[in-house]
Amino acid sequence: MRDISGGCLCGQVRYSAHSDPAFMGVCHCKNCQKQTGTAFSVVLAVPKSGLSIHGQLKTYRDTGGSGQPVLRSFCPECGSPITTVVASMPDLTLLKAGTLDDTSWLDPKMHIFCDSAQHWCPIPASSHQFPKAPPAA
Repeated sequence: MRDISGGCLCGQVRYSAHSDPAFMGVCHCKNCQKQTGTAFSVVLAVPKSGLSIHGQLKTYRDTGGSGQPVLRSFCPECGSPITTVVASMPDLTLLKAGTLDDTSWLDPKMHIFCDSAQHWCPIPASSHQFPKAPPAA
């Protein structure tokens, strides 16, 4: 089991979890690009039941590239994106990897929504690549 902790830029929101991530991945969908202000979003999924969040989050209800509801939560003070909850994975919360205190162990091997990836952002050939969302497990 891994101790995971992180928070927003201003420090008003902190989170922790004691869990091994269910998966790590990189999302290249247009909505993640707009939310992050860059080419993609790096996320890790943890069980919702084991995640503790301290501080208030504001949530934007989005419809992701798959057409499913996506709840994107962020710090209302500094705007740092913190979590994403996707309807197709109701027991998991996606943490934005850039908000982790320690990112040294991250090694995402899955890239999704590769059809909308920026042409200047190469995707490693050794990664699992999906044109849209991966098939449901």
